[in-house]
Amino acid sequence: MEKGRRHMGIELNRRHFLSAAASVAGLAAAAPLLSACSGSASQTSTVNTASGLQAALPAYVPSTALKPDFPSMAGGPDVMTDPGFLSYPANPVTTVSGVPGRGGSYTAVTPLWGTVPTAGNSFYEAMNKALGVTLTMKPADGNNYNTIVPTMTAARQLPDWINLPSWWNSNFNVGELAGSQLADLTPYLAGDKIKKYPNLAAIPSAAWRVGAWGDKLYGIPCFSSGFVVAGGTFYRRDILESKGITADQVRSAEDLMSLGKELTDAKRGVWAFGDVWTYMFGAWNLPFKWAIDNGKLVNKYELPAFLDALDWHYKLATSGYMHPDTLAGDNANSGTRFYAGKELIQGGGMGAWVLADYQSGVAANPNYRRGAFNVITADGKGTPRTSMGASSSMISYLNANLKPAQIEELLSVANYLAAPYGSAEYTMANFGVEGVHYTRQNGVPTFTDEGKKNVQATTFPFLASPRSVISNPGGDVVTKDYTAWQTANVKSLTKPVFWNMNISMPQWAATADAGQAVEDTIKDCYHGKKKVSDVQAAIASWKSSGGDRLTQWMTDNVLNKYGTGQ
Repeated sequence: MEKGRRHMGIELNRRHFLSAAASVAGLAAAAPLLSACSGSASQTSTVNTASGLQAALPAYVPSTALKPDFPSMAGGPDVMTDPGFLSYPANPVTTVSGVPGRGGSYTAVTPLWGTVPTAGNSFYEAMNKALGVTLTMKPADGNNYNTIVPTMTAARQLPDWINLPSWWNSNFNVGELAGSQLADLTPYLAGDKIKKYPNLAAIPSAAWRVGAWGDKLYGIPCFSSGFVVAGGTFYRRDILESKGITADQVRSAEDLMSLGKELTDAKRGVWAFGDVWTYMFGAWNLPFKWAIDNGKLVNKYELPAFLDALDWHYKLATSGYMHPDTLAGDNANSGTRFYAGKELIQGGGMGAWVLADYQSGVAANPNYRRGAFNVITADGKGTPRTSMGASSSMISYLNANLKPAQIEELLSVANYLAAPYGSAEYTMANFGVEGVHYTRQNGVPTFTDEGKKNVQATTFPFLASPRSVISNPGGDVVTKDYTAWQTANVKSLTKPVFWNMNISMPQWAATADAGQAVEDTIKDCYHGKKKVSDVQAAIASWKSSGGDRLTQWMTDNVLNKYGTGQ
C-alpha cells in the first residue's frame, strides 16, 4: 500500500500520506490510540491522568520564522486550521545555529513505501554533515512494517531511533515498550524544558499527547495538525457549478439524495455517487467509536441514529444513484471515475486535495476542480459536528538504552528536522542540496534524478518534522480552496470520547474493538448487498461475543479512572 506525507504539496509522491493513513487507520483516526497487551489482565497503566499528562506535556511556543499567506485560525482548544502558503520561500531562513550534533553515531528505522535508497548515498552523507552526526538510515518496507518491528522488539534489538505509526500501536505493544525499551523524554522536554529546542516547541502541545504513555512523554510527533478529520465528501466543483449547484446549497442528507437524482444520467455513464459512508455517517450526530449517553459509555453500534444512518445509505445504494463499479467494490479506479466525470460525489481522505490531484484532473478535463461539502447535519438542523482525529499518527521514539548525553544530541537533531516549512533546514531535510538533489523551477524546489533516487522517499521527516501546512506551488486554486474549506469548518471539529488517549487493552478487547464482522456487514449494507436488519443481527452477535464486555472494560478501566480525554 502506497504511503506518503500530508500537506506538503511540493513532494508530489509523498502527498498521499494523509489519505493512505486514513485508509489504514480508518475510523481509528478519531478513536482512542490502542495498544494491545500481551496478557489478559486489565492493563491500563499506560493511560495518562489529566494532571500527570499536563505535567509531562511540553510548552507550546509558535514559530514566527515564516509568515504564511493564510494564517492558522483557531476553532477551539487544540483545534486550528493548517497555515497555507501559495509559494515556496525564495530565501529560506535559518532557524538552527551551527551544527546540532556532536559527532555521535546512531541507527534509525522508518517505514518506507517505495524503493529503498542506497545506503550511504549522497543525500544521507549530506544530511549527516548538516546534522553533525553519523545517522545510519535503515528504511524498512512499509507494507510489512507491522510484522518487521515486532521481531525487533521481541529480540530487544530496536535501533537508536524508530518511527512507530500509531495505527499499529496494538501490533507493536507500544504501551509495554514505553515502560521498557523506549526512552522517557519527560526530563528533557516537559514544560519549559522544550524551549531549549525551539522548533520542537513549535509543535502544538496536543500532538505530544499521542506519544505520552503513563504520564510520561516518549514519542516525538511528525506531521502534526490541529485539523485532522477522517476525510470529507468531495464533489466535482466544476461540473456542479456549471449546473448552478454550490456547496452551500447542501445542508442535509435529503439535499444530497436530491442531488443524486439530479446528477445521475446512467445512459451517459454518469452517476452521482461513489462511496460516502465513512465520511458521511457522522452527520447523524454519531461518533467514530464511543459516546457518552446519560452518563454511560455507549458504542456507536448501539445508538439509534446509527441505524438511521445505515438506512439512508442503504437507500442510496439501491436508488440507482451510485456508480455500479463502486457497488461492486472497485475502489482502485474511483479516482479515474472522478476525473472522468463518471462519478461526481465521493468520500475520501483529505490527502486527496493536493496539487497532484489537480494536475491529474486537469489532464482529464481542463476545467477540473475538486470541492468538498461542508460538514452537515442529517436533518439540516442544529450545529454540524465532526470528530477530530489524533493530532499526529506518525510518532518516533528513542531507545531506552541511550545515555542522557546521547538523548540530548538526538533531540538537537530532531529540533533541526522539525524546522518550519520553507526554512533552510526544512529544505535540506526534504530536498537535499541545491544543484545536486534539486533545482528551482519557477521558484519551486524540483528533484533532479539524483534527488528522485535518494531524497524523494520519505525518511528523515519520519523522525521529526514541523506541523503540517497546506502548500501547492503552481496550483494556487488548490491551496485557496482547501484553506477556505478548513476555515469554514474549523468550528465544527469536536474532540471525540478518549481523544488522543493511549490505551493498552487485552487482546480480546482489541479484537472486540475492531468489530470486524460488524464492519464487513456495514460495508455490504451501504453497497446494497445486505439490509439494515442484517447489520442489527451482526451487532447483536458482536455484543454477546465481546462487545458488551468491551464496553464494561472501557468503563471500568478507562472512563471511570481517567475520564474522556476531551
